[in-house]
Amino acid sequence: MPEAARVLDFVTPIGRENLAGRVYDELRTALFEGRMRPGQRLKIRDLAAAMQVSETPVREAVVQLARERALRLEAARSITVAGLSLEQYLELRTIRLELEGLAAEAAALRISPSELEALERAHDTLSEAEEAGEPLAANRANWAFHHTLYAAAAMPELLSIIESIWLRNGPMHAFLYPDARPAYPGRHRHLDIIEGLRARDPKATRAALRADLTEGGANLVALLGRMERDAAWATPT
Repeated sequence: MPEAARVLDFVTPIGRENLAGRVYDELRTALFEGRMRPGQRLKIRDLAAAMQVSETPVREAVVQLARERALRLEAARSITVAGLSLEQYLELRTIRLELEGLAAEAAALRISPSELEALERAHDTLSEAEEAGEPLAANRANWAFHHTLYAAAAMPELLSIIESIWLRNGPMHAFLYPDARPAYPGRHRHLDIIEGLRARDPKATRAALRADLTEGGANLVALLGRMERDAAWATPT
């Protein structure tokens, strides 16, 4: 065995499939966190350069995300981040209320102290980012909060379904700051979620989660309505 092989036997080769998977995970996380805006145009060459990989794993990841309806391949070289119409957003929110509410209920019975602490840190980070006017950090923290909550349910199949919906919904959160910042009639609903979890109260946790989705997304719903009305007004008949 060559000397170099013996010295480096603590690492394993990274195959092309693994590299493509890592690229896919990075793009997926960017979509979850609202780092890409609906309608944003992407180029495989630019993505490959930014991630310091060849174009092949990027192309494979983009094709997979297009199958999942998170990206659109409109032509051979035209890639855009998929958006949602108001009707689609509301339909998906109806589904989310049930699925994410179910996950919240299960989390109330299963969440660990460390997961609860992670939720509190994520919410604190979100609050600080909002006050500092840092939209990317705020959206990242919001995704961290919700993903930690749903993962705490210990229902991997349910989590996978929720992630598939967030994959399409995440880019819409790019509109939140400053255009449609979440607002609540009382305190932030994340605090109610944490309170429900601490009390091990599934019903209260589910109710707080549902309120967070409806109240926190009200300004986004209003913005999407205005955008569609403006687009209809501007379109020649």
